[in-house]
Amino acid sequence: MLSNYPIDVVLLAMDLAAAKDFYADKLGLPVLSETPGGVTFQCGGDTHLVVTKSSVGTRDEQTQAAFRVADVRAEVSELRRRGVQIEDYDMPGLQTHDGIAWMAWFIDPGKNGVCLIQLKNP
Repeated sequence: MLSNYPIDVVLLAMDLAAAKDFYADKLGLPVLSETPGGVTFQCGGDTHLVVTKSSVGTRDEQTQAAFRVADVRAEVSELRRRGVQIEDYDMPGLQTHDGIAWMAWFIDPGKNGVCLIQLKNP
């Protein structure tokens, strides 16, 4: 069954070069493969993030992908050091403090919302 297999996250980007620069240089994800239509990055374990070229981009402001991290504050600090803007939210049911609510979000060049989440018992 599918529960036995890793899953790859696929995000859309109108500017594939900007997406590659963001994920490889700012986030530090190794590039596994690259074609004119997309770039595949290595993530933890046997998981991949694939960014594909799109002529329409994303039309959804919701979270598109989430990284499970051991220490969200440390990861946010490192992302900021690398120039990644962390989003702040203040709305019913979600309020961040310095960009963190045991979860943190950033928006990639393709306007995809990406989350970092620290689970209580990973």
